[in-house]
Amino acid sequence: MKNKNSYILKVSCPGRVGIVAALGNFMSDRGCFIKELHQFDDQETGRFFSTIEFVFEGDRTFTVDQMKAAFEVTAMSFDMEWEIHDASERAKVLIMVSKYDHCLRDLLYRRATGELMIDITAIVSNHEDLREMAEREGIDFIHLPVTKETKPQQESRLLEIIRSTDTELVVLARYMQILSDTLSKELAGRCINIHHSFLPGFKGAKPYYQAYDRGVKLIGATAHYVTGDLDEGPIIEQMVERVDHAHDPKHLTQVGRDMEAQALARAVKYHVSHRVFQNGLRTVVF
Repeated sequence: MKNKNSYILKVSCPGRVGIVAALGNFMSDRGCFIKELHQFDDQETGRFFSTIEFVFEGDRTFTVDQMKAAFEVTAMSFDMEWEIHDASERAKVLIMVSKYDHCLRDLLYRRATGELMIDITAIVSNHEDLREMAEREGIDFIHLPVTKETKPQQESRLLEIIRSTDTELVVLARYMQILSDTLSKELAGRCINIHHSFLPGFKGAKPYYQAYDRGVKLIGATAHYVTGDLDEGPIIEQMVERVDHAHDPKHLTQVGRDMEAQALARAVKYHVSHRVFQNGLRTVVF
C-alpha cells in the first residue's frame, strides 16, 4: 500500500444517524482501504464533517472517475457536499507579496523540501522588490502596481492571471493591499491571508513598535480566509508566543515574522491537503 496512490474524500452534510456507516460501507464495497479518517459533528450548526484518505485494494480496473459516479447515490441520500481528490496532485497556488519577504521565503523553502505539495503559478506584487527572489526560483514575477485609480483595472488583470493559470489558491504572503469586496467574493474560500495578532489590536504602520510602546505580553499571528471584512475571515491557524519587557521592537518584529511564516505555511498545507471546511464564520480543520 505504500506505493499506491491515495485519494481523499471530503464530505459535509446535515448531521443524522447512519452517515459514518454509509461511508464505511461504500468504501468496503469497492475494496477501498481506509488509511485515515476524521469526523466531527457540530452540535451548534447541526452539520457533519469528514475526510477519508483511502487507496484502492479491490478491482484494479476501478477508476476514481467511476468512484465519483458511484458515490453520487450515497451523496444524494444524505444531502452531501463532497469532493474526491488525488492526494498526490500538487495544488496550483498564486502568491501575492509586497516588500516583506519572510513569508515568501518560507513558502519557497517548504515547496522545495516537499513539505508543501504546491506548484506556484506566479508571484504577483505591487512592488518590484522581490522580483529577483522569484526569478531565481524560475517563477513568473508579475508587477501590478496599485493606486486608488488603477485598483479596479489591476484586480481585473489579477483575475485574468488566476483564470489563465488555473490557480486553485491565492496566498497573500504579506501583501499590503486591501482586496475589494468584489474580488474578495470572487476568491471566497480560496484566498488565504496572514496578519499579526495582538491584544490590544494595533493597525497601521509599525504594529510591533506600537506593541512595544504598550508593553504587550503576548504576540501572535493569524491565517484566515479572505472576506470583505478586513482581517475577519474564518480562521484556519493561529500561533502565539509570550514576550516581556526585555523584548525591544526589533526582537518583537523577529519573533512576529517567524510566527507569521509558520502560521501561513500551516494554513496553506491544511488547505491544499483538503483538511479545511468552512463552517459559517468558523472552520473545521482536521
